[in-house]
Amino acid sequence: MRHPPRLPALLAGAALTAASTALALVGTATGAAAAPVCTVQYSVTGSWAGGFQGALTVTNNGPSVSSWKLGFDFPAGQVISQGWGARWSQSGASVTASNESWNGSLATGASATTGFLASWSGGNPAPGTFTLNGTVCNQDAPPTPTPTPTPTPTPTPTPAPTAPPPVTGAPELGVTGNRLTDQNGATRRLLGVNRSGGEFMCVQGYGIFDGPVDDAAVQAIADWKANAVRIPLNEECWLGLANVKPEYRGATYQNAVKDLVGRVLAHGMTPIVELHWTYGQYTGNSAGCADVHATCQKPMPDAQYTPAFWASVAETFKNDRRVAFDLFNEPYPDRATPTAAQAWTCWRDGGTCPGIGYEVAGMQDLVDAVRGTGAQNLLLVPGLAYSNDLSQWLAHRPTDPAGRLAAAWHVYNFNSCVDETCWGSTLAPVAAQVPLVAGEIGENTCGHGFVDRVMKWFDERGLSYLGWTWNTWNCASGPALITSYDGTPTAFGTGLRDHLRALNGN
Repeated sequence: MRHPPRLPALLAGAALTAASTALALVGTATGAAAAPVCTVQYSVTGSWAGGFQGALTVTNNGPSVSSWKLGFDFPAGQVISQGWGARWSQSGASVTASNESWNGSLATGASATTGFLASWSGGNPAPGTFTLNGTVCNQDAPPTPTPTPTPTPTPTPTPAPTAPPPVTGAPELGVTGNRLTDQNGATRRLLGVNRSGGEFMCVQGYGIFDGPVDDAAVQAIADWKANAVRIPLNEECWLGLANVKPEYRGATYQNAVKDLVGRVLAHGMTPIVELHWTYGQYTGNSAGCADVHATCQKPMPDAQYTPAFWASVAETFKNDRRVAFDLFNEPYPDRATPTAAQAWTCWRDGGTCPGIGYEVAGMQDLVDAVRGTGAQNLLLVPGLAYSNDLSQWLAHRPTDPAGRLAAAWHVYNFNSCVDETCWGSTLAPVAAQVPLVAGEIGENTCGHGFVDRVMKWFDERGLSYLGWTWNTWNCASGPALITSYDGTPTAFGTGLRDHLRALNGN
């Protein structure tokens, strides 16, 4: 969020690693019914208010096939919003999953696994009947007659594996396909708030945080049923540069941040440590300030200090994978460079970028700085246009040897990409491949009609979002969620609070 002039501005209830609905049957001995031509195992792997994630494994017990189509009916009005491992379609209650080009061949005994996100209301019973290429699965084939049937002993059932207990508190976050997952493989969503202050108070000489961050203040955030808190930081304050007052820089600042991270974790929430304001003089298009110091949002991180900042932060938190890293708040090299191609190249590779007068650190430089410490923490990587543009994110994304990258996106009602058409064309392709986190959502209307639409779109796809901001500002100072640090919401904040409580339990 670009701040005003003065003080600038899952799965709910734990992911359900449900045991598969035991629909697959075993084959029978000679003289009895033959093994089913196909078997299907269906499971709900995660659930939240109004939505769930499902998985299906189909096994072909018949002759080899070169393509397959799995069919079933939802019994209670469930509606699929997204799927993977197959081409999904739905007409009324009837659902079809057809193979992708790379997994169409199913030899005898071979299996294919697919998954999906869906909505539900009232109840979520499992489908009763499945078909593979039109043949009913999980059903004995007709008996094969034999002249002298030989009784065989009843096999001893193999006990189902015991599912690991759900992770309590903040999880160790990883990435599985396009999902955030915990250490047990359950899907997780980050749903919470931003706690602004650490990016500007120190460099302006007022303190370290804007308002209290003691245990009671963090508990107030948890009382909204948030499960994540994004904490914006200032690189000059963290690194202890001389332009910052001694009492607000270096070890003092770092210890205050570590204390807040510890309190967020103690209340079961994920801390997202984020770099907001950085060094480097920029006076071009849309400049936030003419100052060389980290006193406003710059178009890109600087090569002089930002890699050192992230190496230090990563070294501090690398032994706790419950802490996530958001690499840079809101890049806007597109306002400085003549073309979009130049902007995206600058974004990824850094160096000397057209229109930016300082040496830039690209997103790849920041990933390398973190991973160079051995840190395996989740990394959030923003796009262009103040993080509102992900149109070429997939084509330019940095390489991560740990495979733990998520795309970060910001949206306010005054941005460019503010409707479902834009979200469908630019966000959906990204969300189909990597986890997508809306690190900031908000509006300047003193209401919540816009963010309600954003949350609905993200809920339907099982994605993550955090409201801006847990500070007692007013509409003229930016979207403020609260009027008091005891958690009393503004009219804008009421929408997010009530929605989080509905998702995660009152």
